[in-house]
Amino acid sequence: MITPVLQPGSGPIAAGTYLPATPEAVLWGRLPCAADPPVLTVTAGTEITVDTVSHEGILEDQGRDPVTYFGRHGVAEVLEDAVALAKSDDPHRFGVDGPHVVSRPIAVEGARVGDLLAITLLDAAPRVPYGVISNRHGRGALPGEYPGEDLPVFSAFAGVDADGAHASLPLNPGGERRARFPLHPFLGIMGVAVPGGERPHSVPPGRHGGNIDIALLTAGSTLYLPVQVDGALAYVGDPHFAQGDGEVSLTALEGSLRATLRLDVLAREEAVRRFGELAGPLAETSDHLVPTGLDEDLDTAVQNCVRAAIALLQARFGMDPRLAYAYLSAATDFRISQVVDVVKGVHATIRKADFA
Repeated sequence: MITPVLQPGSGPIAAGTYLPATPEAVLWGRLPCAADPPVLTVTAGTEITVDTVSHEGILEDQGRDPVTYFGRHGVAEVLEDAVALAKSDDPHRFGVDGPHVVSRPIAVEGARVGDLLAITLLDAAPRVPYGVISNRHGRGALPGEYPGEDLPVFSAFAGVDADGAHASLPLNPGGERRARFPLHPFLGIMGVAVPGGERPHSVPPGRHGGNIDIALLTAGSTLYLPVQVDGALAYVGDPHFAQGDGEVSLTALEGSLRATLRLDVLAREEAVRRFGELAGPLAETSDHLVPTGLDEDLDTAVQNCVRAAIALLQARFGMDPRLAYAYLSAATDFRISQVVDVVKGVHATIRKADFA
């Protein structure tokens, strides 16, 4: 079935705690910092259902009018919270702030600096049966080549197929033949607040997490982040329906999601025992440990990821670093997370079964 539109408060809400994406409950283009008061305070282990809103269709260069924008593609029902944010007096500064819509921070009781916050994605349900893939701002992997001098913004509208598990794009504008590809919904942004009173730009990822855009972080996966301020002040946003590793054209298939999360805290001693000293985000799926590397230079990002992977194998399994280096070369894929967010990302997929 085509996904029904999940308007605010309507449809299934899995968790007992629900955070809608009202203009008062989100930030647009910036990430939370220590000075931001929490929109919610929860105990560790709490499950929360969060409505997220995609930035595609509400940005200024798209008219900041999602009803008109999506109406041109035959969409009859647009998310009410997307319309409310676009029409609000939010001081979003196009070209200065980032494009992403993120939740205001969620404080987790007992989280202290030096601990790890674990964000587990339990479910990610598309709120609408359509999404958008864009290339703009002279960015992407081929700036200056695409979308072209005569077309500063190119946006491809993609509909969710009737099976609810695939999306499709035309091979040519207005054409009948289509390319069809599977959905794997995930959140591009999951993070913790940074110290101080300045909100970070939403585009570059970092030690705080943020816009890491790792496509394998679908339902069932966990992201571990070093807590930088007491309470952690967690946030999520940048919903995706699908993405290829690299995200080369600037965005993935962007579409609003209803996400259900669990927030857990690993005390520093337990975190070090399990993972060692983390320099940045670490992910875990049912099959893999996923250390990351970040830097504006892709070569350096790869090196950082390799170092993080060696350190993880030492801490988790007591592996000699020279043998860990050899193992990684023979048995582990190092994947480009994204190359379009100023700070580039690389992640490794270490099979847990190899160390059973």
